[in-house]
Amino acid sequence: MNDPLLSRFYGVIPAGGTGTRLWPLSRAAAPKFLHDLTGSGSTLIRATYDRLVPLAGNRIMVVTGEAHGTAVTAQLPELSTADLVLESEPKDSAAAIGLAAAILFRRDPETIMGSFAADQVIGPVEVFQEAVREAVHAAATGKIVTIGIEPTYPSTGFGYIRCGESLGVAGAEHAQNVVEFVEKPDEDVAKDYVDSGEYLWNAGMFVAPVALMLQHLRENEPELAAGVEMIAAAWDTDQRDAVTAAVWPTLPKTAIDYAVAEPAAAAGDVAVVPGKFTWDDVGDFAALGRLNPASDAGGMTVMGDGARVYVDDANGIVVSDTRRVIALIGIKDVVVVDTPDALLVTTKDHAQQVKGAVEALKAHGEVDVL
Repeated sequence: MNDPLLSRFYGVIPAGGTGTRLWPLSRAAAPKFLHDLTGSGSTLIRATYDRLVPLAGNRIMVVTGEAHGTAVTAQLPELSTADLVLESEPKDSAAAIGLAAAILFRRDPETIMGSFAADQVIGPVEVFQEAVREAVHAAATGKIVTIGIEPTYPSTGFGYIRCGESLGVAGAEHAQNVVEFVEKPDEDVAKDYVDSGEYLWNAGMFVAPVALMLQHLRENEPELAAGVEMIAAAWDTDQRDAVTAAVWPTLPKTAIDYAVAEPAAAAGDVAVVPGKFTWDDVGDFAALGRLNPASDAGGMTVMGDGARVYVDDANGIVVSDTRRVIALIGIKDVVVVDTPDALLVTTKDHAQQVKGAVEALKAHGEVDVL
């Protein structure tokens, strides 16, 4: 894209979390962003990186856990070591995005960063890229810009963004001011939001001048801001490891929405660009079924190389990582995930409750399968 403003743009990919609702496929050592969950031949993080290359070139930073550094490097061999930020322990999104902003500010205070989670499925890519380009133009006027997703149904699983008047910025024709961010609603409220046409899903995508991002972080989370700026000051020196090891564990744990986005919106500093692309955060196995069409006329989706599945009057999704034969007879909307050391059997309606099983296993000390 021939756009001079994009020379200031730097992509940031937070790759955290273990995807507990996708257990036992997603584990602490191999979280969902390291898997190909769409049958495309690309893992989620690889696809995220490739979406950003036409916009940012090699100006892309990944923030992930130390345990995933080797796997991320193997999947993204072109990623510079200076742009691989490894967390010794998870500290939620404000620390991850705040540290990225602080490092990029030290390198070039005019940078406009764009943060896009590693575990999202998006299409068409060109429509996403156009939305990001608009967001960069809006951000250049001194705004934190989120890309909101046009809702396709009244979801109770996502937060929402209430849109205001048009921003009136050249190059960002669809940008609007944000009135407020609202938490996940109940079903009736979600229907009202969708019917009003004033609300978008909050996908956690933020495009902002790094200076403005840090300003709001300092105002709302001064301890966190001071910590990430201390690490950033040492980042491109031989003191990086020592300072990071000393400071990172002391940082408060909070989400970027609470630390920056919501207070910045209240101050009138947030805009939104509507995203007219499809978007899924692959939050559970029901989502996996949506993203992978059924492989037979009866409606059974089967994933896994060499999966051996027999189906009679059954539908749902099977993910197999073994050579074990799985026979499903007379059962609807089933979810079966078969791995060498753990087996999950549930239904699509109960897919969100898988997280509870992971929490119970952890509480009972069964951490070897997590």
